[in-house]
Amino acid sequence: QVQLVESGGGVVQPGESLRLSCAASGSILSIKAMGWYRQAPENQRELVATVYSSGNTNYADFVKGRFTISRDSGKNTVYLQMNSLKSEDTGVYYCLAEKLVMDTPPYLGMDYWGKGTLVTVSS
Repeated sequence: QVQLVESGGGVVQPGESLRLSCAASGSILSIKAMGWYRQAPENQRELVATVYSSGNTNYADFVKGRFTISRDSGKNTVYLQMNSLKSEDTGVYYCLAEKLVMDTPPYLGMDYWGKGTLVTVSS
């Protein structure tokens, strides 16, 4: 059984920073990529950033230069450092583990989501 647990959300003022963490637990063999998505009220879930097992990263245009994604593959953990936060960054941030393969048969890669952590940016 795989679990993804996010942490680090909270309430901050515009211009401040937060660091989100997401740890995947279970009998994990490999994870192709880990990423962060967010969903604001009445909006669809959207990609924020992804980091691949190769170390390559991908960012949404609206966070480039402000957010940094990183990954500790040994701990199956992904981080999102969010700087210069804006009110429009408010939302629930979800962690995604893509093509996660467990170390038991049938060794199929599946996607797993965390339950989300709330980030509120408000003055």
